[in-house]
Amino acid sequence: MLAVHLESGTVSVRTVPKPERPAGFALLRLIVAGICNTDLELQRGYYGFAGIPGHEFVAEVVEADNHELIGRRVVGEINLACGHCEWCQKGMGRHCPNRTVLGIVKQPGAFQEFFTLPERNLHILSGGIPAERSVFAEPVAAACEILDQVQIPPGEPVCVLGDGKLGLLVAQVLHAHGYPVFLYGRYPDKLWIAQSGGVSTAVVASEPPSAAYDWVVEATGNPEGFRQAAAMVRPRGTLVLKCTVHGTVSIDTAPLVVNEITVVGSRCGRFEAALPLLERRLIRVEPMVTARFPLAEAPAAFARAAQRGALKVLLEA
Repeated sequence: MLAVHLESGTVSVRTVPKPERPAGFALLRLIVAGICNTDLELQRGYYGFAGIPGHEFVAEVVEADNHELIGRRVVGEINLACGHCEWCQKGMGRHCPNRTVLGIVKQPGAFQEFFTLPERNLHILSGGIPAERSVFAEPVAAACEILDQVQIPPGEPVCVLGDGKLGLLVAQVLHAHGYPVFLYGRYPDKLWIAQSGGVSTAVVASEPPSAAYDWVVEATGNPEGFRQAAAMVRPRGTLVLKCTVHGTVSIDTAPLVVNEITVVGSRCGRFEAALPLLERRLIRVEPMVTARFPLAEAPAAFARAAQRGALKVLLEA
């Protein structure tokens, strides 16, 4: 079978054996997968990664211990927790110190024709959600995680900085929950995606407004974005960080301390919160699809995803 391989910055497609299915796991046949910023960071050297990437996917269950899963379309949570440690017992398996992570840490990813994932990680899709929408389940869940972490009072304005894939999804998720959202970015065509759904947008020519919001979400994916986002937060406000960046980021902590700003790291989220938003079409994802490539053309797909202005690039099996 075909599998995408990342190593030392190079994307290649290899022929590898079909994986064996351990007990408690499902064997999945890939339908469609999405290339996200984390995959591009892995290509640049994040985590010292070498292997098969991919964690945003829609797949069909081919084999499983639970026969009711066979033949069903599914998406899946990417953290494989041990289920036994203190964190897992607290229901915080996403922070299990023994976890592996699909396509990122010690678990071959979804950019291959067949792969495995624990059955408990899977979420069955209703027949009404097309694969093109469903493949956004993981990043939409990550956007929803913000509302599980911080209690934003109803009606409070929220600023989102960054008009990339995650920024657009965060802005739309917050808007779907009734918050007045102000999305700042650099590309009018990207901002339009959120604006057409009711989000207020603004093009940032140089510096965004200073000390303007109590709630700011940083989703730029670049080191300068952190500095800009921190400057936008009012004293005793909250800054939510949604992006990881390869390499060391220089941080001036003085404004954070002097202004008593709360900084919240935010990562993966619950699929239970994301799937209803996609099923009810409260999030516009179709305009975010920049290109589609067959799995065999993964090197070209990664190159397209890395181009300035690209949003979601899909790999189809």
